[in-house]
Amino acid sequence: MDAIFYGFAVLLFAASILLIEGLWLWWSGTHGSGARRIAKRLRLMTARAGDAERISILKQRRYSRAPRLDALLRGLPPALQLARLDRLLLQAGLRALVAQFLGIAIALLAAALLLAWLCAAPPPGVALIVGLALALPWTALLRARAARLQRIEAQLPEAADFLARALRAGHSFSNVLKMVGDELPEPLSGEFRFAYGEINYGVPMNEALQNLAARIPLTDLRYLIIAVLIQRESGGNLAEILGSIGRIIRARLKLLGQVRVLSAEGKMSAWVLGLLPVAVMAVMSVFNPAYIGVLWSDPLGVRLLWYAAAMVAVGVVWMRKVIRIRI
Repeated sequence: MDAIFYGFAVLLFAASILLIEGLWLWWSGTHGSGARRIAKRLRLMTARAGDAERISILKQRRYSRAPRLDALLRGLPPALQLARLDRLLLQAGLRALVAQFLGIAIALLAAALLLAWLCAAPPPGVALIVGLALALPWTALLRARAARLQRIEAQLPEAADFLARALRAGHSFSNVLKMVGDELPEPLSGEFRFAYGEINYGVPMNEALQNLAARIPLTDLRYLIIAVLIQRESGGNLAEILGSIGRIIRARLKLLGQVRVLSAEGKMSAWVLGLLPVAVMAVMSVFNPAYIGVLWSDPLGVRLLWYAAAMVAVGVVWMRKVIRIRI
């Protein structure tokens, strides 16, 4: 009798433990944090694009390494164009983040205001110093971006020929992207490796190629990507199309080189006209300092110097616009 009682007690205890564990597993599976997270993702995936945010499996670029500053920058109004600034930094191939770039720009602006205050510059001089301080980081960024895009543009014909030869050899297009990333030099190879990594991660081919075109805003590359996308939809000889695009890009780059040679005289004239006032002032400061010294010893002369510097800056910008020919 005692053995039966003790056995019944043990079984009752085990059943109670299993019941409690089962209730806990049911509760955590239906109302726990993991279940809520999965349910939220399912709602976002099944909801319409206009009613819910779009889910992306790609890693989002940070505006700052500090989480709080990154959240603060992302909370700023879209009118500040921080997303466009981040895209410019990415296209320029710089390691700096948006917060670092803004910090450098603010530091230059503060230094310019301090310099204008120490020099007691008139309003035109203050405007010129502040304008130069504001334009300097953006000019450096745009020049780095233009130089990188120019190097990529020069590599595009070789990349198109490489793609065509690899496709004729029987390789798949995704493997061809990997081969281009491994064989060609930087910076184009890095972009193709990034696109291949996105495809391996699960991004559709069309979206990965469109991301490549967004990172490299070159017309020739867009033609190449459009040809690939059309071929994937309608079929055709992609190797022949890529070979034709490579020849077209080479012809356009050749024409662009000829235009640069013909516009070299205008660029030299712009340099001469921009540096001539400074050179003349330096020479006169050496041979007749008393004559030229009136410009910075007399208040009217200082004002004339500031006005002259502003006019020279405007003239340089105007001549730059004239001699730049887009093809």
